[in-house]
Amino acid sequence: MKNRAVVALFVAALLSLPALAQQQPAASTSQDQSSQTATSSGSSATGKAPLQYESRQGFWGKVNPFARKKYVQRQTQPIRDRVNELDELTAANTKMIKDVDSRAQQGIQMASNKASEADQHAVDAGNKATTAQETATKANTRLTTVEGVVSNIDQYKSTNQTEIRFRPGQSVLSQNAKTALDQMAEPLKGQHGYIVEVQGFSSGKGQEAIGTSRKMADAVVRYLVENHEIPVYRIYVLGMGNAPVQTTTAEAGQKPKRMSGGRVEVSLMKNDLEQLATSSTASAPAQ
Repeated sequence: MKNRAVVALFVAALLSLPALAQQQPAASTSQDQSSQTATSSGSSATGKAPLQYESRQGFWGKVNPFARKKYVQRQTQPIRDRVNELDELTAANTKMIKDVDSRAQQGIQMASNKASEADQHAVDAGNKATTAQETATKANTRLTTVEGVVSNIDQYKSTNQTEIRFRPGQSVLSQNAKTALDQMAEPLKGQHGYIVEVQGFSSGKGQEAIGTSRKMADAVVRYLVENHEIPVYRIYVLGMGNAPVQTTTAEAGQKPKRMSGGRVEVSLMKNDLEQLATSSTASAPAQ
């Protein structure tokens, strides 16, 4: 009977040991908390004090072979919470890094576009400057040409000369005379800067010769105006009568000859206006 009582007491003592082991003395708990506070002066990535490892765990020391599930959960819960906080912080940092990288790429792309646009503007400005320089050069050349033309506006040069013969006492144009006038007047259509000088000569004396020569000259002018539409203001006519004619083959000291019979000298005189009009047409931009 006594042996059974001893065994029962021994078993009861063994069953009470885990409960005693899990109880933390108040003094040791307060001492551990003070040590945790003293060692947590630094801050972690989460902004909280680092977790402290417990140096002892009750009666059994560092390893408790009889620890219950709730006790283990209570001890590991801070670790899980801290791990979750670190995961959230890592995710937030990753998102911030992606946002910063995205903004940086957008900034680089915008800077590249602005640089390309600036290069295009520079190329356009260079092309416009080249065009302006070419225009200025053409304007300067044309101005020089115009100045030369204006200075020589009244300087006419003989380019063609035709002589029309008339029978004595007549002022009617022959077929040969009309053909000669056609050959001279046909190229004048649409031209500028020319005049036609018509001088009539007739044998005889005094006013009679002048009148006859003027009639022959008027016949030539009438044909040019009616058949070739040469403006009257471009024709200068004069009846010279029996005036002496200067010959280019006359020797020195030889008197001018007086021509017999009736004739009309038609001279085509041009200045530089025709050349200016031609150059203006050539330099005009194509439409």
